[in-house]
Amino acid sequence: MNDTALQYVLAALLVLPLLGAVGALLPPPPGLKGRDPGQAVLRHGVTVTGAVLVLAIVLAAGFDHDHPARTQASTDLNWIPALKIHLHLGVDGISLPLLVLTALLTFLCALYSYFKMPAGPGPKAFVALLLLLEAGTLATFAVLDLMLFFLAFEMVLIPMYFLIARWGGGDREKSALRFIVYTLLGSVIMLLGLLLIGVKAGTFDMVALATDNGSSLSHSTQLIAVLAIGLGLAVKAPMWPLHSWLPDAHTAAPTVGSVLLAGVLLKMGTYGLVRIVLPMAPDGIHTFAPYLAAFAVVGIVYGSLACLALARRGNGGDLKRLIAYSSVGHMGFVLLGIASLTPTGVNGALFANIAHGLITGLLFFLVGALKDRYGSSDLDTLAGATGAALYGKAPRLGGLVAFAAVASLGLPGLAGFWGEMLSMFGAFKPAAGLSRPAYLTFTAVAAFGTLLTAAYLLVVVRRVCMGDRETVDAQPALADVQGYEFAAWTPLAALTVLAGLWPAVLLGLTDPAVHTLLGGN
Repeated sequence: MNDTALQYVLAALLVLPLLGAVGALLPPPPGLKGRDPGQAVLRHGVTVTGAVLVLAIVLAAGFDHDHPARTQASTDLNWIPALKIHLHLGVDGISLPLLVLTALLTFLCALYSYFKMPAGPGPKAFVALLLLLEAGTLATFAVLDLMLFFLAFEMVLIPMYFLIARWGGGDREKSALRFIVYTLLGSVIMLLGLLLIGVKAGTFDMVALATDNGSSLSHSTQLIAVLAIGLGLAVKAPMWPLHSWLPDAHTAAPTVGSVLLAGVLLKMGTYGLVRIVLPMAPDGIHTFAPYLAAFAVVGIVYGSLACLALARRGNGGDLKRLIAYSSVGHMGFVLLGIASLTPTGVNGALFANIAHGLITGLLFFLVGALKDRYGSSDLDTLAGATGAALYGKAPRLGGLVAFAAVASLGLPGLAGFWGEMLSMFGAFKPAAGLSRPAYLTFTAVAAFGTLLTAAYLLVVVRRVCMGDRETVDAQPALADVQGYEFAAWTPLAALTVLAGLWPAVLLGLTDPAVHTLLGGN
């Protein structure tokens, strides 16, 4: 497919969810009424997100895989001349997998919601917010202007806030408020850094800035920019100790909200580090890289220890909260790979991004299914007298929980293995000028974190899938995997296996683009 055709595909990919969000608020056409208006608007959501997924697949199929470092499907229009802001869009080997992942997870969430709409207000607002969230996330990965990146980055906050506050559970309003306060404060700081780069360099064009490789920015300017932008992106990543909004948000969010929050929204922070900070301020990130690595490995161990504490019997740990803390640990590996400043580490970080989206998205779907069946995601409840013992009561559901858990702990042959391993390889031999002894220490701590990860996930599998030994026989019957659940979960499981057995599918896209970004040419 030629580049002009890809331009139209990418433009349609970004515009269609916005049009769909408006359409969700309008009366349905006569042919789409269904049994009731609520069903019609949910069907509308499935249709629009399905069309977006088809466009994303067409974009991936038409992408020139022989030149993944080149920006393709590029559109560059002079939008606000006075501020030198361009409507600049495009994809390369770094952004393409994230676009496809976003389209896939949003479609699966819409499909799941068609059959299992979360309790709350009517579906019109729910579908409109879901599509608005998709539009903002896709735009974040497709825009190539710093100001457009900021606008797209902020666009996702409002829909996610309302999805948590109106369709969530527990202390949803407080959790939603904490989510938006943290992320907005981080975004204000990030905006200052983006403006600093754009003003000092004389352009907001991300391609030109990456090609320039920081040569037009002084060392002090790069330090300030990296500190400001890095703090804003670290909140979204989330990096310890700026992560505290995440467990509450995940615990309160509806199932599809948790899937999208973990599957795509967290990736916006780490994507920004790779797309903006690494190529545009190389001197600044080189200075801060050891500190980023230190925070990353603390997050790995902290997240794993928190999960281990929640998994212990009698602690009343919430399974959704446990998976949220596991994300802090897994994203720590992503940050460690980026902090190595090596092609190996950055490729590992990008691979781990995709793997985390697939595996953790599946985990949150499964926890949502358990909560629907038992009315609780409390581990003591699931493993107690009303507990799961899934292997005996619902073998397919139990098998999927065990599969997702071993994928999350990084079992070789599944997607979770390659990203974390490559990130540690990158840290084992960091970029020139970084302290080798310090990074060897970071690598050793991260490796210890993998053992802790295996420990808490195996405890979860034992308790949830087998139940507490003395109470298994007293458990009630349990519905196994339903048809709509199978349809929503199978693609994630299949892609987890595919990426684990054939990592070249992703690495072949990202590696040339990473070398170009790190080389500045």
